[in-house]
Amino acid sequence: MATPPNKRREAPSEPLKRVLAPAMRAIAGEAELNVSFGPGKPEITGHAAQLTEPPRAPSPKDIAVIRGWADSLALNVGCHDAKIHRRFVPPPGPGRIVFEAAERARVEALGAMRMPGMAKNLTAKTEDHYAHGRFKHVKDRAEAPLDDALGLLIRERLTGLPPPDSCKGLIDIWRPIIEMRGAQLLKRIEALSDNQEQFARKIRDLLKILHMADDLEREDPDRSDDESEENVGEGGAEESEQPQDEGSDGQDQPQDDQKSDGDLSDTEEMTDAGEVDDNAMDDSAIEEDDAPSPWRPNTNVLDHPEAFGYKVFTRAFDEEIAAEDLSSPEELERLRAFLDKELKTLSSVIARLANKLQRKLLAQQNRGWDFDLDEGVLDAARLTRIITDPMRALSFKHERDTDFRDTVVTLLLDNSGSMRGRPIMVAACCADILARTLERCGVKVEILGFTTKAWKGGQSREEWLAAGKPTGPGRLNDLRHIIYKKADAPMRRAKNALALMMREGLLKENIDGEALAWAHARLVNRPEQRRILMMISDGAPVDDSTLSVNSGQYLEQHLRQVIHEIETKSPVELIAIGIGHDVTRYYRRAVTITDASELAGAITEQLVGLFEEDHAAKPSSAAGKRRVH
Repeated sequence: MATPPNKRREAPSEPLKRVLAPAMRAIAGEAELNVSFGPGKPEITGHAAQLTEPPRAPSPKDIAVIRGWADSLALNVGCHDAKIHRRFVPPPGPGRIVFEAAERARVEALGAMRMPGMAKNLTAKTEDHYAHGRFKHVKDRAEAPLDDALGLLIRERLTGLPPPDSCKGLIDIWRPIIEMRGAQLLKRIEALSDNQEQFARKIRDLLKILHMADDLEREDPDRSDDESEENVGEGGAEESEQPQDEGSDGQDQPQDDQKSDGDLSDTEEMTDAGEVDDNAMDDSAIEEDDAPSPWRPNTNVLDHPEAFGYKVFTRAFDEEIAAEDLSSPEELERLRAFLDKELKTLSSVIARLANKLQRKLLAQQNRGWDFDLDEGVLDAARLTRIITDPMRALSFKHERDTDFRDTVVTLLLDNSGSMRGRPIMVAACCADILARTLERCGVKVEILGFTTKAWKGGQSREEWLAAGKPTGPGRLNDLRHIIYKKADAPMRRAKNALALMMREGLLKENIDGEALAWAHARLVNRPEQRRILMMISDGAPVDDSTLSVNSGQYLEQHLRQVIHEIETKSPVELIAIGIGHDVTRYYRRAVTITDASELAGAITEQLVGLFEEDHAAKPSSAAGKRRVH
């Protein structure tokens, strides 16, 4: 029976999406778990789980990766106790990140040990997560995240599965240190995968050995909510029942050499049971602990800057706005005319460099043919061989597909006051011509700018003053993030918006860390296979209002944290160009120019270098089998 013409065929990914939801509910043991699909990283919050939208026609690898994420999130619901986790998790900071990575490794190991099929899915997820290859040849410990290394080593201990080859450098740096200092703890952890509480104790001990748990001594993880309430009612009776000196009778006292190898006793792990913070006993704190807390696969400074010491006094006055909404069409046309005049003086130099970039890109996208194959399209040019040698087999050819990946480039332009004059004019001209060039080559371009709405704090500072000037307010200014051109918008529609940079009074302060995180968040949700983020700035982050009430390195420290997170854990490729300012001390891939006139050459050379590296790393392969003569 023929299919009705008005009935559309469903996408090949739809059956996969239909079976993933009930599979997750079965693994999690949660019948009310709501599973959805969308852009961004997989995550689970309460009774809602979101998975990354699969491609329309997923490959076997795509299926294994998304099944791996589904299994990981479902295992977290079924095998992770949030109350136990809250009792033992360290305060926000590096120690907490490592602790949560170890807990994720434990949860995933439970599924991998019980179900071989799930082990394959989780392995595919892990290999895909580290497919960027940045950890394969890493040599510096500062560029090798400890949380990733410890999670992979615990996974290896519990399941016997080796870390991915793409993490060889990361593991080689940390394995000797972790195994030398915590050999006995790691051995004991192998038998504790089913016991979250005992596992958490050992991880806390391991954090102490690695000098990442300075704040643990202030906490008492053995004091549950119920015990705390009981102690308040009894006036701290538990203290009288606590042995005054566990080591006085000579029993169960670890030797000094054992302690040095990571065998810490419970007494050393916890503070005195009688020292209870009264603030932790109020009803609001207890109710907050009872509330379910969201669990995310990757806690990082991009999503949760507060956990890394970066505060924002208020976001109420921040602004993300299109350039067209900041000016009238008449003013934009006037500014565009001014930009076009300036563009004539630079067009010859910039156009020559843009043409070089275009030639490189088009050369990589050229298709070719493979000849003398056993299958494919009949090669008519070689039919004469049949006449000269009737016993010779027919020759076939096959057209090679381009290995040029779908690419999107984001240009993030510093719109601070120090860029006023020639630097911002050159930046606008370069963005204009390069966007046109890349568009002709099938590369999408997004152009963004960042500044603040006011000098010296704006409404944020006024609100801070009205609140009585609380200490340590964090960032204290109103952000203005400007969208000059969206990635999907053609350049002809955005040409006038780009001229807004010429507007007098637009350029003010620059808070680079939050701007970089904003541009990165927009980029990671793009569907393209390759994503490139280029930062163009002429100085370190400066905001007088923020720096006057915080440390002098407050904004710079946050910028370094954001850069490190993107360069080590994100699929986005980050490049920076500094105009008269040394950005190489911040960014791994960066170049510094002394004059704005060199900007066009710097941008072009950096992009050409990136595309050449990508082309060299992906040699084309023949589509069929070559005949051996």
